[in-house]
Amino acid sequence: MKLPLPIFFCLIVTSSFCQDTTRLSLLFAGDVMGHDSQIASAYNATLKKYDYSACFQFVRPYVDSVDVAIANLEVTLAGRPYKGYPAFSSPDALAVTLKQIGFDVLVTANNHSVDRGRKGIERTIKILDSLHIAHTGTFKDSLSKEEQTPLIIKKNGFRLAILNYTYGTNGIPVTKPNVVNHLDTAVMRRDMVKAKQANPDVIIVFTHWGAEYQSLPSKNQKDFAEFCFKNGATLVIGAHPHVLQPMEWRRDENQFVAYSLGNYISGQRKRYTDGGAMAYLELQKISYAADSAHVTIDSAGYYLSWVYRTVDSHKDYYLLPEDAGQSNLNFIKDAESRAAHKIFLEDSRLLFTKYNKDVLEMQRMPARFERAIVEVEPEP
Repeated sequence: MKLPLPIFFCLIVTSSFCQDTTRLSLLFAGDVMGHDSQIASAYNATLKKYDYSACFQFVRPYVDSVDVAIANLEVTLAGRPYKGYPAFSSPDALAVTLKQIGFDVLVTANNHSVDRGRKGIERTIKILDSLHIAHTGTFKDSLSKEEQTPLIIKKNGFRLAILNYTYGTNGIPVTKPNVVNHLDTAVMRRDMVKAKQANPDVIIVFTHWGAEYQSLPSKNQKDFAEFCFKNGATLVIGAHPHVLQPMEWRRDENQFVAYSLGNYISGQRKRYTDGGAMAYLELQKISYAADSAHVTIDSAGYYLSWVYRTVDSHKDYYLLPEDAGQSNLNFIKDAESRAAHKIFLEDSRLLFTKYNKDVLEMQRMPARFERAIVEVEPEP
């Protein structure tokens, strides 16, 4: 029997010639907030229900087109009464829409994790589980943390290990037996050792850190980033400042850090807080054998996105992605909003042009394709 030529070739040459190259696209978004004005805007009085689909309709192609999309859920899903700052509880419809537009993972360790106490932590977990949205950062108890750390996501032949930590919880004690991951180097080191033992292709650490409204990372942020890299992380993604901070693609070290992706969606309207960035990365994996592979960051870029609130009686929110700076001009109706949109783009591009390292603005939308199902590794 004659063997097909590719198989015959692989049998007679060294294994180094029989490589399998696969790719994985990733999208990271910043703070998903739920201020009072957002909750009011999402309510449909005719249907008597909450619906966020219109708010996210324009970013859906960006999120839905990548293999794995991850964001910071900076609210609880604690049920009624729904409330924004300072003790956030958003309608479940927010999470439903995030799932519908393509988010695969939501990290939940942030300074608002304990806003509604034990009920808030546990009901948030319950709702995300019911929607089949993978999550990490907060846990029902220490046994759940042990069983679910790290969060392992499998896609396109890649294994991603995801960890999530916050600097604090606004001084509110974590209710027992709940666990909220804190930026504690001893805990993080143990978690990262465990993550490496799971043999992932990449370790991703999503951090909630830094000083609010500061456009440059603090020494503390830089120190934690270096700690993560030293202990095996490839990607470090930051949230909390509510404004953009620089990104670095360290090609030689095969490392990427985004110090803050800003607000993804929020009710904040002041300069610098009314938008954010979506970090887009592509990983490449070259497999030489069943237990031998080389994974690298093949490309890194970002999309700016701005939050538009209409000035009519509805006060509707729309998250507008930038597509070469042109697509949103006709949609924004009033002069004041157009001016704020322009200022946000100018500020953001100035910051990133000056401080980003090898991370440029993407000039086109990702290609659309049918998404495969993301596998979450079952608990042992």
